[in-house]
Amino acid sequence: MLADFSALPTALSRAVDVARRLLAEAAARHAPVTLASSMGAEDMVLIDLVARGNLPIDVFVLDTGRLHDDTQALIEETRAHYGLPIRILVPDQGALESLLAEHGPNGFYRSVDARKACCAVRKVVPLGRALAGYGAWITGLRRAQSAARAETPAHEWDDANGLEKYNPLVDWSSDDVWDYIRAHDVPYNPLHDQGFASIGCAPCTRAVAPGADERSGRWWWEDGGSQECGLHVAGDRLARARPAGEAE
Repeated sequence: MLADFSALPTALSRAVDVARRLLAEAAARHAPVTLASSMGAEDMVLIDLVARGNLPIDVFVLDTGRLHDDTQALIEETRAHYGLPIRILVPDQGALESLLAEHGPNGFYRSVDARKACCAVRKVVPLGRALAGYGAWITGLRRAQSAARAETPAHEWDDANGLEKYNPLVDWSSDDVWDYIRAHDVPYNPLHDQGFASIGCAPCTRAVAPGADERSGRWWWEDGGSQECGLHVAGDRLARARPAGEAE
């Protein structure tokens, strides 16, 4: 797969250059490196950049057991399209059985604490296993996604997980993401065509109105809050955070 970005608009081409530099920096300085993918639009852009750059960066997905069928299908499509292995992490069976015994299959609708307990078992704890042994991880976080992510740096020390964290698309807009996808025929989740700006577990994600906060389709029944599951903890950011494209 050729790394040809010549047809992109100038502004997007510059954003791509920054993202490629950050990915290359992570791979060179902090190997081994892994990319956390929810199979959303941003993560598909990152997978495409990794594949085009032939970068030594692994890809993993947290299969919570409640993913949309379209997301599961996209995992297999992505494997075939890029010829890349994708690791699948699942919840610990014993912890999941305990969660279901206490809260039932859909207890997360009843309280924020129950929802956070579900996220912990299905996502946060498996993330720790996914990151074990790695020097850095890559995410598709963007500042424009929500107010809670507005201060996200391009590179930070992830104190909660004990490794470097890179967010190469942090300055990208939604239009940038979709312009890139269309320009390079990147596979994407068909749920995006149905109004899903952010795609997580099926019971906890819904479509949003055009122009709405991109994370507003997550846990919409809750009153306020940051609409985060605990994978990305802003409070753990240290002074090592740097602007996009700025070297150490």
